[in-house]
Amino acid sequence: MCKSNLVKTLAIGLLGLFIQAASADNTSNLKQASSADVVGTKVSYRSPDRAAPIPANVPDSSEYVFSAAPRESAEEGKRIYGPVAEYLSQATGKKIVYQHPGTWGAYQGAMQHGSYDLVFDGAHFNGWRVAKIQHNMLVKIPGEQVFVTLVKSENTRIHDLRQLAGYSVCAHAPPNLGTLTLLEQFTNPARQPIIVSTDGWKNIYEGMLAGKCVAAVVPLAKLEQFEKNGAKSRVIYRAKTLPDNAFSAGPRLNAEDQARLIKALLSPAALGPTQAMRQKYAADKTFAQTSNEEYASLGEYLRNEWGYY
Repeated sequence: MCKSNLVKTLAIGLLGLFIQAASADNTSNLKQASSADVVGTKVSYRSPDRAAPIPANVPDSSEYVFSAAPRESAEEGKRIYGPVAEYLSQATGKKIVYQHPGTWGAYQGAMQHGSYDLVFDGAHFNGWRVAKIQHNMLVKIPGEQVFVTLVKSENTRIHDLRQLAGYSVCAHAPPNLGTLTLLEQFTNPARQPIIVSTDGWKNIYEGMLAGKCVAAVVPLAKLEQFEKNGAKSRVIYRAKTLPDNAFSAGPRLNAEDQARLIKALLSPAALGPTQAMRQKYAADKTFAQTSNEEYASLGEYLRNEWGYY
Protein backbone atom coordinates (compact mmCIF):
# COMPACT_ATOMS: atom_id res chain seq x y z
CA MET A 1 0.00 0.00 0.00
CA CYS A 2 1.35 3.36 -0.96
CA LYS A 3 1.96 6.01 1.66
CA SER A 4 -0.97 8.23 0.60
CA ASN A 5 -3.43 5.34 0.77
CA LEU A 6 -2.14 4.35 4.21
CA VAL A 7 -2.65 7.89 5.52
CA LYS A 8 -6.17 7.97 4.07
CA THR A 9 -7.06 4.62 5.69
CA LEU A 10 -5.76 5.75 9.10
CA ALA A 11 -7.71 9.03 8.86
CA ILE A 12 -10.96 7.23 8.01
CA GLY A 13 -10.43 4.81 10.92
CA LEU A 14 -9.79 7.62 13.40
CA LEU A 15 -12.86 9.52 12.17
CA GLY A 16 -15.00 6.41 12.68
CA LEU A 17 -13.73 5.96 16.25
CA PHE A 18 -14.43 9.65 17.02
CA ILE A 19 -18.03 9.42 15.72
CA GLN A 20 -18.65 6.20 17.70
CA ALA A 21 -17.31 7.77 20.91
CA ALA A 22 -19.36 10.93 20.45
CA SER A 23 -22.51 8.89 19.83
CA ALA A 24 -21.92 6.82 23.00
CA ASP A 25 -21.27 9.98 25.00
CA ASN A 26 -24.52 11.56 23.77
CA THR A 27 -26.47 8.40 24.59
CA SER A 28 -24.94 8.37 28.07
CA ASN A 29 -25.85 12.02 28.59
CA LEU A 30 -29.43 11.41 27.48
CA LYS A 31 -29.74 8.46 29.86
CA GLN A 32 -28.32 10.51 32.72
CA ALA A 33 -30.71 13.39 32.01
CA SER A 34 -33.66 11.01 31.86
CA SER A 35 -32.64 9.39 35.15
CA ALA A 36 -32.18 12.79 36.84
CA ASP A 37 -35.62 13.91 35.67
CA VAL A 38 -37.24 10.84 37.21
CA VAL A 39 -35.36 11.11 40.49
CA GLY A 40 -36.03 14.85 40.81
CA THR A 41 -39.78 14.61 40.24
CA LYS A 42 -42.05 14.81 43.28
CA VAL A 43 -44.89 12.39 42.62
CA SER A 44 -47.50 14.46 44.42
CA TYR A 45 -46.54 17.72 42.73
CA ARG A 46 -47.85 18.81 39.34
CA SER A 47 -44.74 20.59 38.06
CA PRO A 48 -45.15 23.85 36.12
CA ASP A 49 -44.56 23.76 32.39
CA ARG A 50 -41.52 25.98 31.91
CA ALA A 51 -40.92 25.04 28.27
CA ALA A 52 -42.70 28.16 26.99
CA PRO A 53 -43.61 31.59 28.42
CA ILE A 54 -46.64 31.45 30.72
CA PRO A 55 -49.35 32.35 29.96
CA ALA A 56 -49.21 31.50 26.25
CA ASN A 57 -51.49 34.40 25.30
CA VAL A 58 -49.59 37.24 26.95
CA PRO A 59 -51.93 40.26 27.24
CA ASP A 60 -51.01 43.65 25.89
CA SER A 61 -49.81 46.34 28.29
CA SER A 62 -53.30 47.79 28.65
CA GLU A 63 -54.71 44.56 30.12
CA TYR A 64 -54.26 43.23 33.64
CA VAL A 65 -54.65 39.52 34.28
CA PHE A 66 -56.80 38.24 37.15
CA SER A 67 -56.60 34.56 38.05
CA ALA A 68 -57.50 32.21 40.87
CA ALA A 69 -56.53 28.75 42.04
CA PRO A 70 -58.03 26.25 39.54
CA ARG A 71 -60.38 24.50 41.94
CA GLU A 72 -63.03 24.29 39.25
CA SER A 73 -63.40 23.87 35.49
CA ALA A 74 -62.65 26.72 33.10
CA GLU A 75 -66.38 27.18 32.47
CA GLU A 76 -67.18 27.29 36.18
CA GLY A 77 -64.25 29.62 36.79
CA LYS A 78 -65.57 32.05 34.20
CA ARG A 79 -69.02 31.96 35.86
CA ILE A 80 -67.56 32.68 39.31
CA TYR A 81 -64.74 35.10 38.55
CA GLY A 82 -65.77 36.66 35.24
CA PRO A 83 -68.27 39.06 36.86
CA VAL A 84 -65.61 40.05 39.43
CA ALA A 85 -63.18 41.01 36.65
CA GLU A 86 -65.87 43.03 34.85
CA TYR A 87 -66.86 44.84 38.06
CA LEU A 88 -63.27 45.68 38.94
CA SER A 89 -62.65 46.93 35.40
CA GLN A 90 -65.56 49.35 35.72
CA ALA A 91 -64.59 50.40 39.24
CA THR A 92 -60.93 51.11 38.47
CA GLY A 93 -60.97 52.16 34.81
CA LYS A 94 -58.44 49.41 34.05
CA LYS A 95 -59.08 46.51 31.68
CA ILE A 96 -58.95 43.49 34.01
CA VAL A 97 -59.42 40.10 32.34
CA TYR A 98 -60.04 36.79 34.09
CA GLN A 99 -57.80 33.95 32.94
CA HIS A 100 -58.38 30.36 34.03
CA PRO A 101 -54.96 28.67 34.31
CA GLY A 102 -56.15 25.26 33.18
CA THR A 103 -54.07 23.11 35.55
CA TRP A 104 -52.40 23.44 38.92
CA GLY A 105 -49.00 23.05 37.29
CA ALA A 106 -49.63 25.87 34.83
CA TYR A 107 -51.08 28.01 37.62
CA GLN A 108 -48.02 27.67 39.80
CA GLY A 109 -45.64 28.22 36.90
CA ALA A 110 -47.45 31.39 35.84
CA MET A 111 -47.53 32.64 39.42
CA GLN A 112 -43.82 32.03 39.89
CA HIS A 113 -43.15 33.94 36.66
CA GLY A 114 -45.19 36.92 37.96
CA SER A 115 -47.65 36.55 35.08
CA TYR A 116 -50.71 37.48 37.15
CA ASP A 117 -51.53 41.04 38.21
CA LEU A 118 -54.43 40.15 40.50
CA VAL A 119 -54.81 36.79 42.22
CA PHE A 120 -57.28 35.15 44.59
CA ASP A 121 -56.17 32.01 46.45
CA GLY A 122 -54.91 30.52 49.72
CA ALA A 123 -52.90 32.03 52.52
CA HIS A 124 -49.60 30.28 51.65
CA PHE A 125 -49.64 31.46 48.03
CA ASN A 126 -50.45 35.01 49.13
CA GLY A 127 -47.63 34.92 51.66
CA TRP A 128 -45.17 33.73 49.03
CA ARG A 129 -46.16 36.47 46.57
CA VAL A 130 -45.77 39.14 49.25
CA ALA A 131 -42.31 37.84 50.14
CA LYS A 132 -41.01 37.02 46.67
CA ILE A 133 -42.68 38.93 43.82
CA GLN A 134 -43.72 42.30 45.26
CA HIS A 135 -47.42 41.63 45.65
CA ASN A 136 -49.51 43.53 48.19
CA MET A 137 -52.47 42.13 50.07
CA LEU A 138 -55.83 43.73 49.31
CA VAL A 139 -58.82 42.04 50.96
CA LYS A 140 -59.62 38.61 52.34
CA ILE A 141 -62.55 36.32 53.03
CA PRO A 142 -63.66 37.17 56.59
CA GLY A 143 -62.86 34.57 59.20
CA GLU A 144 -60.06 32.11 59.76
CA GLN A 145 -58.99 28.62 58.75
CA VAL A 146 -58.02 25.76 61.03
CA PHE A 147 -57.00 22.38 59.62
CA VAL A 148 -57.20 19.21 61.68
CA THR A 149 -55.80 15.70 61.25
CA LEU A 150 -58.12 12.95 62.43
CA VAL A 151 -58.50 9.19 62.71
CA LYS A 152 -61.53 6.97 63.24
CA SER A 153 -62.93 7.03 66.78
CA GLU A 154 -62.24 3.31 67.27
CA ASN A 155 -58.59 3.64 66.22
CA THR A 156 -56.75 2.88 69.45
CA ARG A 157 -53.26 2.71 67.87
CA ILE A 158 -52.75 6.30 66.75
CA HIS A 159 -52.75 8.98 69.45
CA ASP A 160 -50.03 11.35 68.25
CA LEU A 161 -49.35 12.94 64.88
CA ARG A 162 -45.81 11.56 64.74
CA GLN A 163 -47.20 8.03 64.74
CA LEU A 164 -48.55 8.64 61.23
CA ALA A 165 -45.07 8.26 59.69
CA GLY A 166 -45.42 5.49 57.12
CA TYR A 167 -49.21 5.42 57.38
CA SER A 168 -51.67 6.56 54.72
CA VAL A 169 -53.46 9.89 55.03
CA CYS A 170 -56.36 10.96 52.81
CA ALA A 171 -55.77 14.57 51.75
CA HIS A 172 -55.66 16.90 48.78
CA ALA A 173 -52.41 16.67 46.83
CA PRO A 174 -49.77 19.25 47.77
CA PRO A 175 -49.55 22.23 47.55
CA ASN A 176 -52.96 22.22 49.24
CA LEU A 177 -52.54 24.24 52.42
CA GLY A 178 -54.27 21.69 54.66
CA THR A 179 -51.92 18.96 53.47
CA LEU A 180 -48.89 21.19 53.97
CA THR A 181 -49.88 21.94 57.58
CA LEU A 182 -49.54 18.20 58.17
CA LEU A 183 -46.34 17.61 56.19
CA GLU A 184 -44.47 20.50 57.82
CA GLN A 185 -44.53 18.52 61.07
CA PHE A 186 -42.41 15.77 59.49
CA THR A 187 -38.92 17.13 58.88
CA ASN A 188 -37.31 13.76 58.08
CA PRO A 189 -38.14 12.82 54.45
CA ALA A 190 -37.64 9.14 55.32
CA ARG A 191 -40.34 9.27 58.00
CA GLN A 192 -43.45 10.90 56.58
CA PRO A 193 -47.07 9.92 56.06
CA ILE A 194 -48.13 8.55 52.68
CA ILE A 195 -50.55 11.03 51.09
CA VAL A 196 -53.51 9.36 49.37
CA SER A 197 -54.50 12.11 46.95
CA THR A 198 -58.26 12.64 47.24
CA ASP A 199 -60.39 15.44 45.80
CA GLY A 200 -63.07 17.04 47.96
CA TRP A 201 -63.24 17.43 51.75
CA LYS A 202 -66.21 15.08 52.08
CA ASN A 203 -64.46 12.42 50.00
CA ILE A 204 -61.39 12.80 52.21
CA TYR A 205 -63.43 12.38 55.39
CA GLU A 206 -65.48 9.45 54.07
CA GLY A 207 -62.38 7.79 52.61
CA MET A 208 -60.84 7.70 56.08
CA LEU A 209 -64.04 6.24 57.59
CA ALA A 210 -64.19 3.61 54.83
CA GLY A 211 -60.64 2.47 55.56
CA LYS A 212 -59.08 3.90 52.41
CA CYS A 213 -56.51 5.53 54.68
CA VAL A 214 -55.64 5.64 58.37
CA ALA A 215 -56.06 9.40 58.83
CA ALA A 216 -57.45 12.46 57.05
CA VAL A 217 -56.81 16.22 56.87
CA VAL A 218 -59.88 18.50 56.71
CA PRO A 219 -60.83 22.02 57.80
CA LEU A 220 -62.28 22.08 61.30
CA ALA A 221 -65.39 23.86 59.98
CA LYS A 222 -66.01 21.01 57.52
CA LEU A 223 -65.49 18.38 60.21
CA GLU A 224 -68.15 20.07 62.35
CA GLN A 225 -70.55 19.90 59.39
CA PHE A 226 -69.79 16.25 58.69
CA GLU A 227 -70.26 15.21 62.34
CA LYS A 228 -73.24 17.33 63.35
CA ASN A 229 -75.20 14.11 64.02
CA GLY A 230 -72.47 12.48 66.06
CA ALA A 231 -68.69 12.06 66.13
CA LYS A 232 -67.17 9.24 64.11
CA SER A 233 -63.61 10.49 64.29
CA ARG A 234 -61.02 11.72 66.75
CA VAL A 235 -58.73 14.75 66.19
CA ILE A 236 -55.05 14.00 66.82
CA TYR A 237 -53.60 17.29 65.57
CA ARG A 238 -54.90 20.84 65.22
CA ALA A 239 -52.79 23.19 63.11
CA LYS A 240 -52.40 26.86 63.97
CA THR A 241 -55.13 29.31 62.99
CA LEU A 242 -54.57 30.89 59.57
CA PRO A 243 -56.23 33.72 57.63
CA ASP A 244 -58.62 32.71 54.86
CA ASN A 245 -58.29 33.03 51.07
CA ALA A 246 -57.48 36.53 49.84
CA PHE A 247 -56.69 38.85 46.93
CA SER A 248 -53.21 40.16 46.21
CA ALA A 249 -52.07 42.61 43.50
CA GLY A 250 -48.75 42.77 41.68
CA PRO A 251 -46.45 45.70 40.86
CA ARG A 252 -47.96 46.48 37.43
CA LEU A 253 -50.96 47.79 39.37
CA ASN A 254 -49.64 50.91 41.10
CA ALA A 255 -50.56 52.16 44.56
CA GLU A 256 -53.53 54.16 43.28
CA ASP A 257 -54.82 51.15 41.32
CA GLN A 258 -54.52 48.94 44.39
CA ALA A 259 -56.34 51.49 46.57
CA ARG A 260 -59.19 51.56 44.03
CA LEU A 261 -59.35 47.76 44.03
CA ILE A 262 -59.61 47.67 47.83
CA LYS A 263 -62.33 50.30 47.84
CA ALA A 264 -64.28 48.50 45.11
CA LEU A 265 -64.07 45.09 46.80
CA LEU A 266 -65.17 46.50 50.17
CA SER A 267 -68.05 48.47 48.65
CA PRO A 268 -71.67 47.23 48.94
CA ALA A 269 -71.70 47.46 45.13
CA ALA A 270 -69.42 44.39 45.09
CA LEU A 271 -72.05 42.13 46.65
CA GLY A 272 -73.73 41.31 43.36
CA PRO A 273 -70.68 40.67 41.15
CA THR A 274 -68.96 38.64 43.88
CA GLN A 275 -72.01 36.64 44.97
CA ALA A 276 -71.04 33.35 43.29
CA MET A 277 -67.49 33.72 44.57
CA ARG A 278 -68.57 34.38 48.13
CA GLN A 279 -71.02 31.48 48.06
CA LYS A 280 -68.23 29.14 47.00
CA TYR A 281 -66.15 30.21 49.99
CA ALA A 282 -69.03 30.46 52.47
CA ALA A 283 -68.63 34.22 52.87
CA ASP A 284 -72.08 35.66 53.50
CA LYS A 285 -70.81 39.20 53.98
CA THR A 286 -68.47 41.30 51.89
CA PHE A 287 -64.69 41.04 52.13
CA ALA A 288 -62.49 42.28 54.95
CA GLN A 289 -59.38 44.42 54.58
CA THR A 290 -56.05 42.83 55.43
CA SER A 291 -52.32 43.59 55.38
CA ASN A 292 -49.04 42.19 54.11
CA GLU A 293 -48.02 41.44 57.69
CA GLU A 294 -50.95 39.06 58.18
CA TYR A 295 -49.75 36.82 55.35
CA ALA A 296 -46.03 37.55 54.97
CA SER A 297 -44.59 34.51 56.78
CA LEU A 298 -47.09 31.98 55.44
CA GLY A 299 -45.18 31.40 52.22
CA GLU A 300 -42.91 29.17 54.31
CA TYR A 301 -45.46 26.37 53.93
CA LEU A 302 -44.23 26.15 50.33
CA ARG A 303 -40.60 25.75 51.37
CA ASN A 304 -40.39 22.14 50.15
CA GLU A 305 -42.52 22.61 47.02
CA TRP A 306 -40.67 22.78 43.73
CA GLY A 307 -40.04 26.19 42.21
CA TYR A 308 -40.87 28.44 45.15
CA TYR A 309 -37.59 28.70 47.09
